[in-house]
Amino acid sequence: TLHPCKYLRHVSVQTGGSITFPCHYDLNHINHVKYWCKGLGWEVCSYVVRTDHPKSSGKTSISDDINKRIFTVTMTDLTSWDYGNYRCVVEINGGTDIMIQWFYLSVTPGTPELYVEQQEVTGVEGGSVTVCCYYSNSGDMKWCRMGGDCVNGYSGTLHGTSVTLTRTSDANNRKVLTVTMSGLKMENTDWYWCRVGKLEMPVHITVSQQTATQRTSKMTSTTQDPTPQQPSASPTAEPVQTDNTSQGAEGNMEEVHQRSVKVLLISLGMLVVVTAGILVTWKMWRRHSNLENTKCIDIVTNSIFLASLNQNETISHKRSWEKDHTKYDPQLEATIISCLQLGTILTPT
Repeated sequence: TLHPCKYLRHVSVQTGGSITFPCHYDLNHINHVKYWCKGLGWEVCSYVVRTDHPKSSGKTSISDDINKRIFTVTMTDLTSWDYGNYRCVVEINGGTDIMIQWFYLSVTPGTPELYVEQQEVTGVEGGSVTVCCYYSNSGDMKWCRMGGDCVNGYSGTLHGTSVTLTRTSDANNRKVLTVTMSGLKMENTDWYWCRVGKLEMPVHITVSQQTATQRTSKMTSTTQDPTPQQPSASPTAEPVQTDNTSQGAEGNMEEVHQRSVKVLLISLGMLVVVTAGILVTWKMWRRHSNLENTKCIDIVTNSIFLASLNQNETISHKRSWEKDHTKYDPQLEATIISCLQLGTILTPT
């Protein structure tokens, strides 16, 4: 006979899928035989697999971890014939066997109302893990440690580890309960339950120690980031993620430096162009002035004209001189006046 069940867990799996059920037992049952049975009533439960024999039968297998005091049952390639009530039982010689957990398994041809894409999730000590529970049913949402406390609402802690629950929808319009555990510790390795309404799904989380490379990466990232961090109950990022953030900051610094160099080069180029333009203009002006001076000198040389006289006197004397020597030329007169306006000092040859 079996003791009455205190709690029923309802698990739903798609046809052709597989599922692993965890069963936790007390310390004084380590050396006892455990078995997995199927039955509709309290008194009738047919053996499927046992930890002594057989450990596997068809699509079902059993394994016992006496260090963690958990035995697990895995069922694969499920069909509609596999649905029903199953029990985790500890055999008591000469006494009443103890049922430690009762499951109701439903097998559906379509998408289950609650499922995870993988039952096994791994993380690193000090880092974080994320579990996505896809659901289509309704009801209270919880994240529970097997045999321990639960977190509902939006956040909480389990054995000193920060837990956050977020409800969103993914790109395929599936409703998702995202569970994030941060600041992982080695003792967080265990089975957990994702629960929505009456349905549950077991998930195993394994926490491993950081490797030397991961520790070095985390220390380097911390050294490169001088910004003080806000105090928190526990770290919320894995070392690899922190290192990626540091690399992103270095990339932004390099990009800013490159933009500064480009601006400086453009400014220098414009300065060179403006300077060259000024020099060319100045040279052209000098050349024009020299040509005017040369022209005036030639005129005076050919006309035997005295440049020290003022404009009116020069024209008057020139006209007197022209009466005696040559014919008056108005164009020549205009050129001479222009030379005087330029301020050119001319001397006779």
